[in-house]
Amino acid sequence: MSPVDLLGRPLGSLRLSVTDRCNMRCRYCMPADEYAWLPRSSLLTYEEMTRLARIFIGEGVRKIRLTGGEPLLRHDLNILVELLAAVPGVEDLALTTNGVLLARHAEALRTAGLRRLTISLDTLRPDRMRRFAKSDRHADVLAGIAAAQRAGFHGTKLNAVIIRGFNDDELTSLVAFGRSEGIEVRFIEYMDVGGATEWRAADVLSRREILQRIGEAFGPAVPVPGEPRAPADRFRLPDGTVFGVVASTTAPFCQGCDRSRVTADGHWFSCLYAGAGVDLREPLRSGRSDADVAELIRRTWSARRDRGAEERAALADRGALYALEGLRADPHREMHTRGG
Repeated sequence: MSPVDLLGRPLGSLRLSVTDRCNMRCRYCMPADEYAWLPRSSLLTYEEMTRLARIFIGEGVRKIRLTGGEPLLRHDLNILVELLAAVPGVEDLALTTNGVLLARHAEALRTAGLRRLTISLDTLRPDRMRRFAKSDRHADVLAGIAAAQRAGFHGTKLNAVIIRGFNDDELTSLVAFGRSEGIEVRFIEYMDVGGATEWRAADVLSRREILQRIGEAFGPAVPVPGEPRAPADRFRLPDGTVFGVVASTTAPFCQGCDRSRVTADGHWFSCLYAGAGVDLREPLRSGRSDADVAELIRRTWSARRDRGAEERAALADRGALYALEGLRADPHREMHTRGG
């Protein structure tokens, strides 16, 4: 049985980061050119990740999502997928990627047992991607989306972080693109975490505004019932197109959050906003038993009271979570390290 935290939330979903490195420099995550990377010797091996996954599943986790950084930068990721897919109790094995390398890996990942993909696509304009993410590989992302379709992935999502004055004029274009590809688009409110050190409340396009603009173009969006603990609220347009909105900034969903995240070097964070994590790598490598690690997980989750997004939303004078100096003081504060 899954442990329950102090707010009655079970341990149900795990985001497992495989690397802190990325091949893009998106404004809301990794805007700087240089970073202090985790030492390679500190990264969990695929066998260690699989062992951890097995322990978490024993404690009630049913959904595992591989993240980064950009997870496809980790060599032979299909081997990890195959190991995880073989663990009894995994009901949903997914991957979040920026799509740049997906075309060359989609078929192998599908064959290995990956079930779902989430692909980041913040803009349909290559020039904007160049300015916003310092990348000229927009065409590669589109090729990755097409390769995922050919490989037979179903339930693929496209994530778009919407920032006022940057890409908020592409809401309808992104909806239309998702409709043409048969892929559900999810719009994410700009969050003040990690590398978003220039975050301002004025740059956030709220769920209310997103729905209003889409409704003006396509007709009213009707709520679609979904999983109660899913981060996205889903909506259906009159023509049947379904899209989602993740309103973490203006309408936090902390009360139903059952997610936690393990960094590539084995630090476990029970909340995206948590100031510190629990080192799981040390007990793994010091000979502790699975039962010992499971007890540590159970004890930590049972004491959890995190409401990071709600607490941030209640601030009267809200700014970015960390200044640049604060991020450099501890790389585990970075979202590309925590698996955002």
